[in-house]
Amino acid sequence: MSQAPVNAEQVNGRPRSPRVVIIGAGFGGIAAAIELRRHGFEKLTILDAAPAIGGTWFYNSYPGAACDVPSHLYSYSYEQRRGWSRFCSPRQEILSYLEEVAREYGIDGLVRSARRVSECGFDPERSVWEVKTEAGERYESDALVLATGQLNRPHVPTLPGRERFTGHSFHSARWDHDYDLRGKRVAVIGTGASAVQFVPAIAPHVARLTVYQRTGNWMLPRENRLYPTWFRRAIASVPGLQLLRRRWIFDYCESLTLAIRHPRTVGSVFGLRSSMFMRSQLPDPELRAKVWPDYTFGCKRVLFSSYYLPALGRPNVELVTEPIAEVTESGLRTSDGLDREFDCIIWSTGFRASEFMAPMRVRGLDGLELHGVWEDGPHAHLGLTVPGFPSMFLMYGPNTNTSGGSIIVYLEAQASYIRQALVEVRERGSRRLDVRPEVEAASDRATQAQFQGTAWTDCDSWYRDSDGRIVANWPGYMREYLERTQTFDPSEFVFT
Repeated sequence: MSQAPVNAEQVNGRPRSPRVVIIGAGFGGIAAAIELRRHGFEKLTILDAAPAIGGTWFYNSYPGAACDVPSHLYSYSYEQRRGWSRFCSPRQEILSYLEEVAREYGIDGLVRSARRVSECGFDPERSVWEVKTEAGERYESDALVLATGQLNRPHVPTLPGRERFTGHSFHSARWDHDYDLRGKRVAVIGTGASAVQFVPAIAPHVARLTVYQRTGNWMLPRENRLYPTWFRRAIASVPGLQLLRRRWIFDYCESLTLAIRHPRTVGSVFGLRSSMFMRSQLPDPELRAKVWPDYTFGCKRVLFSSYYLPALGRPNVELVTEPIAEVTESGLRTSDGLDREFDCIIWSTGFRASEFMAPMRVRGLDGLELHGVWEDGPHAHLGLTVPGFPSMFLMYGPNTNTSGGSIIVYLEAQASYIRQALVEVRERGSRRLDVRPEVEAASDRATQAQFQGTAWTDCDSWYRDSDGRIVANWPGYMREYLERTQTFDPSEFVFT
């Protein structure tokens, strides 16, 4: 399947409407399509590997799945909802919201589902991107938006003997709802944001639950109960209350980033609050010692739950902190030589966050391979553009993750920036634009320098690549990123 070839002529005396292919139908891809359509870009195609829209919220359907960012901020600023059931909405509510927004803006009709892209290559003679799917379909576009995100490829560690296990196993991001956990002996490997949500949900139903922890987490409370009726009525009927609440949540999230950026001062206050909360939830000193993190508050992702730590104290739950030595036919063996048998192993081991776009191949000018350019660590100007890859834009790219805010804020800013860039191309009558190498290099140096003195540098985390370079997170505040991306600067680009 191909779209019509490029037409460099003007139509009715006006510049032609460029074709844009967007890869990814999650919050980022939908935001880009809405923004572009608002400004006259009609030739849009969204490709997604999943059978339906939703991105991470389509795949992550484990019990208890919910966002840990308050819903009034984890939603598009121009499409607010007054009917959220909780402070942090459950997965199905978020997925329904994204589906509704896509329908309201007519974006759902642009999505080509079940199209896993295998390769994107730039043709410099025609100034077009050629996009190929695993099924052999081909698309052409004048601009390419990669909205695949950072948290889309589940990671399963290569433990010795992993293939020998004769029981059932699956990754938490690909939950097997056909497998009944009730009455089973279950192992959970990993104690990150997903496990913190599903461990309390499954613990009452399994015969025995063994949680394998590599490092503990700093935690803050989140009960996330249903809003009372009076509160929901107030949000729905009091003018300005919704906006005020969103502003308060924005500022609170910025205060968490403030704590991470200043670990010895503000960070110590947040750390003390976290310590007091965790001690109140862990009366057993032995369990408390096993759970307790050994790194600076904020270095790794701070987790929010009022139910996870109590779940670890249940009589049918065991926390294991000895490293896993190997997987056996019947279970897991730890470094102390102890074997434990299981019916099911759930891998809650996160994502390949630093392997942006993999395994998809992306080829730019002069045979440049994106993953070759990123051999020493992913980098992009404002997380959006890479030299040598004309008219290609990233969403949720390198150094645009947030530890204390809402990724939706970043995605909206990126969508606006991409729109401004393509409007500039259209109005100039150009065929393409490419960020200047010196601009991107200076941008990357400034980003990396901003991490100095912050909590992010105090430990190892999934924010880093294999060489220890922080490639996932933005080192500043949401408001700083909004300021940096508010106005597209044509002088930073070469127009052809």
